[in-house]
Amino acid sequence: MRYEQIPHTADLAVKVYGKTVPEIFENAAFAMFDLMGNITRGSLKDTKKIEIDAPDTETLLIEWLNELLYLSFETQALFSVFCVRSLENNKLRATAIEQIPESGDLIQTEIKAATYHDLKIEKTESGYEVTIVFDV
Repeated sequence: MRYEQIPHTADLAVKVYGKTVPEIFENAAFAMFDLMGNITRGSLKDTKKIEIDAPDTETLLIEWLNELLYLSFETQALFSVFCVRSLENNKLRATAIEQIPESGDLIQTEIKAATYHDLKIEKTESGYEVTIVFDV
């Protein structure tokens, strides 16, 4: 399982799982866009390269998600495939591929931002997990 939506009083929240920290980044991006619209149908379009530096891993995760949101609103596209090419010393190098929907509205739920609320990447027996709250 990549993620599960969890209850939150005012916003959207997810618990994201991954065997590695880079997989947490990929699955967090997938979860965010999956909540925004149907990203499992349609064809793939343009690839965007993303490079981000941050002071720590949690900040890097939020900056990654918010950069993807910015690109999504700028290009009026959702992203559905994510590949972390490098994640070292709090520097992320990744790609995201735009999704062209089959039909219907592209964005069904608008997410304004990923937040730092209760954010902590935790090591578990099976890998890593993190709870992310999205401002809607």
